[in-house]
Amino acid sequence: MSRLHVHPEIHLVERIGWLRAAVLGANDGIVSTASLIVGVAAAAAKPSDILIAGIAGLVAGAMSMAAGEYVSVSSQSDTERADLARETKELAENPAFERKELAETYVKRGVEPDLALKVADQLMAKDALGAHARDELGISEFTTARPVQAALTSAATFGVGAALPLMMIFISPAQWLIPSVSIASLIFLALLGAVGAKVGGADILRATARVTFWGALAMALTAGIGKLFGTVV
Repeated sequence: MSRLHVHPEIHLVERIGWLRAAVLGANDGIVSTASLIVGVAAAAAKPSDILIAGIAGLVAGAMSMAAGEYVSVSSQSDTERADLARETKELAENPAFERKELAETYVKRGVEPDLALKVADQLMAKDALGAHARDELGISEFTTARPVQAALTSAATFGVGAALPLMMIFISPAQWLIPSVSIASLIFLALLGAVGAKVGGADILRATARVTFWGALAMALTAGIGKLFGTVV
């Protein structure tokens, strides 16, 4: 009897949970902290005030990212649990209907009706809830919501991202702080976009251009506001 030989594959979708949170956290850390530093510096603040503002932005931003991600992903997780609970109840009360419903899902994907029923029977015999969750509800082990993972990843990567422009306060002369932070942050954003695209299998040029554009826009706006209010005060 011949054996089916398979080779291991690494699917990029397996990374979607932590990758999204990591890229979002690091991007927000760089953009928000760099914009804050540039805005405060443009208002002619003292270096010590700029440093305090940057550190406060790092801590507050990391906590905000963690809380926001946890609440958001928890809502998704609650919805998934509710859907699974309803599906479990329906499987217990009306398995015949659920069998036809699952088969219809395969028919819509191009499987012949008779074969679709056989597939539904075999999958439901092994794991009825898993089959319905995956093929009817679109819930799988790769894409399921993980609130704690998302919160910790976002907070950690935000802190790392925020530390990069914050570091420029220590190594850049005061008179060159704004251009130094701006240029360094755009370089950091470009690298982040490239790395995120590479890990996620996306177009590197497009991802890099996207994050650098929005980062440059944010810093330009905050610099203008800081300059305006600094002049007025």
